[in-house]
Amino acid sequence: MLDANLKTQLKAYLERAVRPIQITASVNDSPKSREMMELLADIQAASDKITVTETREGDRAPSFSLTSPGQDISLRFAGLPMGHEFTSLVLALLQVGGYPPKVEQAIIDQIKDLDGEFVFETYFSQSCQNCPDVVQALNLMAVLNPGIKHVAVDGALFQAEVEQRQVMSVPTVYLNGQVFGQGRMGVEEIVAKLDTGAAAREAKKLNAEEPFEVLIVGGGPAGAAAAVYAARKGIRTGVAAERFGGQVLDTMGIENFISVPHTEGPKLALALETHVRENEVRIMNLQRAEELNVENGMASVRLVNGATLHAKTVILTTGARWRQMGVPGEEQYKNKGVAYCPHCDGPLFKGKRVAVIGGGNSGVEAAIDLAGIVKHVTLLEFDTKLRADEVLQRKLRSLPNVEVLVSARTTEVKGDGQKVTGLAYENRVTGEFHEIPLEGIFVQIGLLPNTEWLRGTLDLSPRGEIIVDAHGQTSLPGVFAAGDCTTTPFKQIIIAAGEGAKAALSAFDHLIRTSAPAEGAQLLQAKAA
Repeated sequence: MLDANLKTQLKAYLERAVRPIQITASVNDSPKSREMMELLADIQAASDKITVTETREGDRAPSFSLTSPGQDISLRFAGLPMGHEFTSLVLALLQVGGYPPKVEQAIIDQIKDLDGEFVFETYFSQSCQNCPDVVQALNLMAVLNPGIKHVAVDGALFQAEVEQRQVMSVPTVYLNGQVFGQGRMGVEEIVAKLDTGAAAREAKKLNAEEPFEVLIVGGGPAGAAAAVYAARKGIRTGVAAERFGGQVLDTMGIENFISVPHTEGPKLALALETHVRENEVRIMNLQRAEELNVENGMASVRLVNGATLHAKTVILTTGARWRQMGVPGEEQYKNKGVAYCPHCDGPLFKGKRVAVIGGGNSGVEAAIDLAGIVKHVTLLEFDTKLRADEVLQRKLRSLPNVEVLVSARTTEVKGDGQKVTGLAYENRVTGEFHEIPLEGIFVQIGLLPNTEWLRGTLDLSPRGEIIVDAHGQTSLPGVFAAGDCTTTPFKQIIIAAGEGAKAALSAFDHLIRTSAPAEGAQLLQAKAA
């Protein structure tokens, strides 16, 4: 099942386990059960601490549980955790085997203190780069707290279950039989949702923070670069981020970050955060800003949880998000057929009919990827022609199960109250309206800057981007901005990182120039005394 190189790596990892690991496999006569047993045989051969037993019992087959003798752990994988989820399996083995997790002690204590019975089920796909964060977080929680149970379910393998629960987006998490959340969630976010008093406690802590010399709002590539450059100047630096990594977390393949021939978004996001944490930076995660004020040379940023942070300078790196169509039915059927990540959710639409909205590179790439999974793809472009690179268009035209509609304006998402059933569009040339019966709609029409909370505070472009000069300076003295939320052209990871570094250097220059007179006066007074 595993190649020689992967077996060698697995053996090295499992040497870190300090206690026995018991794997119990629930099997049937399916080929997937045989594949799973081959995988488990390779895992057992990699460590003498692992034993595998087989049973015909269990609600889901093929599946397997992980535990350790004397430990009350309920952790299960339903299906084969390969692809992006193989790392989740390795981490689960290590943690069940007693290897300490790389999580702050405060979070570990918070997990252990959760009181109650929590039965989690996570539906994932092997191609989903967002799913491992959720699976790994809930696995860790199941290892640390006997009241927490978790099973990770491969949605592509358990199609009947997915259909019955109408799961149309991964990751989808159920808690005690009810939908708990959809999309990427880290352990801090999950714990915060369970621990209802966490937000108030965190707000109290943040209100007590001393003023920062540089406060960065946003944790994507621009924010990470700004944090590293500011901290290396020896000044007090803080980062308040809704989710560290930003939109990079939702990016599949990255092949144009110079010196890194190929990586994936979550890996790059982890590398960014690791680099920031190596410097003296105060990271405040899961924090969304809602108001910015500048008065008497001091900025204040109010957060949604009620806390207020103060700083001499601020760097705004709030990034952007997927643009929505803004048509009737889109919001109602979001995650019920309307999706924004073809890599994550595509496998859930195997053998079905889908549409892709958008004829740029992202839209055409999505259509090409989906064509290998689904029954039929209809790509709709508002303009009179596709805008994607010609090499992508040639590939798209070679696919037999793809139809391209140009001059097509989407007017409505159709559904039956539970899920998407079709899409309505207008032919902009003839004025005629048409309907397409389908089960999924993937929206790929660009980005919107996350700047609504700044309207009326500083100058924004007609598109809502923060207007910056060549130094990253905004219309407010001492407030800088960088990345996809600004008027800087070309929304690219490497450009955002460079602009973040520039903004940090500009903020440092501002601090020197604005503090020098006051410090000089203090020095003269000291000499006179």
